[in-house]
Amino acid sequence: MSKEITVIYDGQCEFCRNALAWVEKKLIVTAIPYQSADLSQYGLTIQECAAQLYVIKGKKKYGGVKAVTFLLRKRKNRLAALILKLSGPLGDKGYKWVAANRSSVIVGVLNYLLIRVNGKAQ
Repeated sequence: MSKEITVIYDGQCEFCRNALAWVEKKLIVTAIPYQSADLSQYGLTIQECAAQLYVIKGKKKYGGVKAVTFLLRKRKNRLAALILKLSGPLGDKGYKWVAANRSSVIVGVLNYLLIRVNGKAQ
C-alpha cells in the first residue's frame, strides 16, 4: 500500500492554495489541482472535486472535513484535528459553508491569515 498522500484540490481557489501551502510546511503531499487531474484514476468526478477537497492515501479516500481532519492529524496538529472531528455535523456544515462562500469577507480574512503565516507578501 502506498505511503504517499495525494491531495486533490481546487487550483483556482486562492484560499485552497494557501491552505495547502500551510499544510505542506510540515507534511509532504502530492498536490494536484482537480482541473488538471485524471480524476477517474481516483474514482472521482469533476462535480465531487468542485464541491470539496479530497485526500487519497493508499486505498482510502477522504473528502471535505474528513480530508481536513486527516491532514491536520498527519501534520501533527492533533488538537485541531480532534476538535474538528468531535464537532461532528457542525464541522461538516462549517466546511461546506467555507467551500460555498470562498469570496466572503470571513474566508478573505482566513486567507489573509494564511498568507501571513505562510510568510508570503501580498
